[in-house]
Amino acid sequence: MRLTTKGRFAVTAMLDLSLRQAKGPVTLAGISERQQISLSYLEQLFGKLRRRELVESVRGPGGGYCLARGAELITVAEIIKAVDEPIDATQCGGKENCLEDHRCMTHDLWASLNKTIYDYLSSVTLAQLVEQQHEKQRRREQCQQAVLMDQRPGRTAEAAGVLPGL
Repeated sequence: MRLTTKGRFAVTAMLDLSLRQAKGPVTLAGISERQQISLSYLEQLFGKLRRRELVESVRGPGGGYCLARGAELITVAEIIKAVDEPIDATQCGGKENCLEDHRCMTHDLWASLNKTIYDYLSSVTLAQLVEQQHEKQRRREQCQQAVLMDQRPGRTAEAAGVLPGL
């Protein structure tokens, strides 16, 4: 499969947008800074995402981008297709002319892989990716609290030397 930077960056940027849009439109400059993706590249990607009605732009002060519909209704496959990224592991691009106008012996294998990949990416929504990110953040916060409070059995904060003045 030839999933290039274009598809990966589009999914990353859409996830960033999904995580932050509750506070209002999200700027491409903000996404660019957080995800270390070129602003001009994001502008190209978001032009395509807007034309495919996955995002909406808000002009003026405080403007930026919002999802055009709920995150639970946008799949990873849609995002990748919107930026013209082929999900294709065949050598012939599905044209069945791998060997001088004939199908190669492994064409069906690669075509089946394409379908499996596409089906998987179609089953993953932005909402699921957002929830995964929130869960990772919750686990990080719990881990930090556990370290601060040293929650090992039989240990108190005082015995762990965490209390001020110890």
